[in-house]
Amino acid sequence: MANPKRKQSKRRSANRRAANRFEAPELAKDPVDGSAFRPHRVNPNNGMYRGRQVLDVEA
Repeated sequence: MANPKRKQSKRRSANRRAANRFEAPELAKDPVDGSAFRPHRVNPNNGMYRGRQVLDVEA
């Protein structure tokens, strides 16, 4: 039976295990129009951030 020639590093093992932990990002819901966007970022649909208009969005 074949054996590994070298010990596998902890980093390599951790990277292999980490691939199973990937998940879709959590989305925040806008109270004004109900659209979903990434939390702590400007809403790309209407340009609002924390209740203030910070981007001019062309409709």
